[in-house]
Amino acid sequence: MKPIRNRTTRAVAVALVAGSLALAGCSDNGKSNTKDNSKSQEDAAEQSKPVAYGDAAASTGPAEEVKGAKSGGVINVYAQSDMTHLDPGQIYVSDAGQIANLLHRGLTNYQEDDKGNLTVVGDIATDSGTSSDGGKTWTYTLKDGIKDEDGNAITSADIRHTIERQYSKVIFDGPTYVQSWLSGSDYRKALPDGPYKGKHLPDSVLETPDDKTVVFHFDQPRPDLPQALAMAGYAIVPEKQDTKEKYDKAPAALGPYKISDYKAGKSLTLVKNDQWDPKTDSVRHQYVDGYQFTTTIKQASQTKRLIADQGEAKNAIQFTDSVDPAQMSTVIGNAETKKRTIQGYQPYVWQLTFNLDADAVKDKKVRDAITYAIPSQAMVQADGGRYGGEIAGGLMAPTLPGYDASYDPFGKTKKPNGDLDKAKALLKEAGVKEGTKLSYAYSNTPRGQAQQVIIKDALAKIGFDVQAKEIDRASFYEQVGKLDNPYDIYMTGWGQDWSSPSTVITPVYDGTLVADGGSNYSHIKDDKVDALIKKALTEEPEAAAKTWEEAHHRIVEEINPAAPVYYSKQIQLFGSNIGGARYSTESSYIDINDLFLKQP
Repeated sequence: MKPIRNRTTRAVAVALVAGSLALAGCSDNGKSNTKDNSKSQEDAAEQSKPVAYGDAAASTGPAEEVKGAKSGGVINVYAQSDMTHLDPGQIYVSDAGQIANLLHRGLTNYQEDDKGNLTVVGDIATDSGTSSDGGKTWTYTLKDGIKDEDGNAITSADIRHTIERQYSKVIFDGPTYVQSWLSGSDYRKALPDGPYKGKHLPDSVLETPDDKTVVFHFDQPRPDLPQALAMAGYAIVPEKQDTKEKYDKAPAALGPYKISDYKAGKSLTLVKNDQWDPKTDSVRHQYVDGYQFTTTIKQASQTKRLIADQGEAKNAIQFTDSVDPAQMSTVIGNAETKKRTIQGYQPYVWQLTFNLDADAVKDKKVRDAITYAIPSQAMVQADGGRYGGEIAGGLMAPTLPGYDASYDPFGKTKKPNGDLDKAKALLKEAGVKEGTKLSYAYSNTPRGQAQQVIIKDALAKIGFDVQAKEIDRASFYEQVGKLDNPYDIYMTGWGQDWSSPSTVITPVYDGTLVADGGSNYSHIKDDKVDALIKKALTEEPEAAAKTWEEAHHRIVEEINPAAPVYYSKQIQLFGSNIGGARYSTESSYIDINDLFLKQP
């Protein structure tokens, strides 16, 4: 489910030294609650269930009413940095994906019930799609009454434009599933200028026989297309509104809200989109009058304001940041404050990624040594302790079907503080000299800053001279996603795009997808892995599961392009006047679609 760049923390020296974060022993006026309610792998397994595909009835709006919902008022949104992107085609990072549900609409979307079960429904399409020709052909019919914020009717030409613009160099940071399924891994060659010079994909690939119909033609069955099209990266960009690179700052809304004011790096104001028709939408609501984003509030300040729950904070939410670890005991230890949290087991795996093109880490013994040296427990503690994550044995999260809790080839759970002796022995075998330099890129977030101290210290103990390089949070994945990036190692997070190992192994470890702006951050190119990916993508689920497992084991044990560090959890705070707050399985954050103010 896209890269994660938004879990942030503030380092607490005592906690890091002690290797633990005290969550017990805190009381507040006798309302203490020290019970461990952090999410478990059993909770994660509940999120691994396959989704259902909805018919026309399920796709017909309006969305089911939220119990007790009222209309009116403005929700304040706390964030500590700007959105990575607002152009749908560029959206593949979780904060931008969260805001996309307010602004954008796609052919399909996820409908989520109160138990977190997901159904793919038609968003601007009448249903989740009709397949034929053994799943090689998918047909979508557009609903009536779909307009952009200026009242322009959306037609099949806008769908064609949305897909084709992703072939151009204008788009460099979004998902590539649909393009590569239609035109292969070198899809840009099929339409290098996108639709901007009057050329189009042939009807044998993408067909729009009339204003209401869109037909996708693939060379093999693509049963996951409805889920791929539900990604924010495939939301509609109306042809008349497309301003190419400028669209990222001022996109045209199809969703219930539109941008009324945007001060980059400071604030974002959303107001109601009066062209959005609830009768066409079975997913979203338009309860509040708008959202006021402030993108300069640090995580610690967010948490402090929401704990106090005074003034505007009563109407506020954390957007994609989590509870500040330094204040976790206050939040968890107070029953009244704890009631104002949402929790969930996220699909993300944090990993220390090796740039396989960098000379310093070309030797697998070096990569293995670094993997053994990482004190995974300290990394978890710097991100909220048991409420923020859990030590990872592999690169597949517990939210994925087929997850194996016993898989831990580097013994991370047995030695959570790292195995320095093993690491030193491997470096000696590799002939690595004391003081060898390593360039480590990290995001300039509190979490990134805290964890770079841990990484730098751990690797210094085995003889490396780590050169820490800070990158702005908003552009971190863009920078490490460049093929010629100058870094040896960097922390990245990745989660499934939907409930299938294919959405982890394919985008991150497929050697045919090594490209500027791609998500193969390690630049791994392994013929056997690529062959296993190709095989699994054509197999029935049971056989495919075994093939994905084989590929996963080869990646982790025989290549090691990224050291597993920890699985991510989420805990967020919201104000006392916020209604409809719950954890979303689909977004892994507070469900932005159901919020309202109890007292507008």
